[in-house]
Amino acid sequence: MRTNIEIDDKLMADTLRVTGIRTKREAVEAGLHLLLRFRRQAQLREMFGRLPWTGDLDAMRCDEPPVDEPPVDE
Repeated sequence: MRTNIEIDDKLMADTLRVTGIRTKREAVEAGLHLLLRFRRQAQLREMFGRLPWTGDLDAMRCDEPPVDEPPVDE
């Protein structure tokens, strides 16, 4: 998508210099990707404690892989 935007010249120059990014387009795209990443992380943090989870933390923390036990005949 072609878009025209006004960006502070000093901000762009500093961004290109500090990051080593070569083009303004790459800098804008990198910024947009970073913004999305931060927002998605914030959304995940908001869900903390709201989703049901079942599991065995002790088994997950064990260094040994789980061993399948044969079925018990009744």
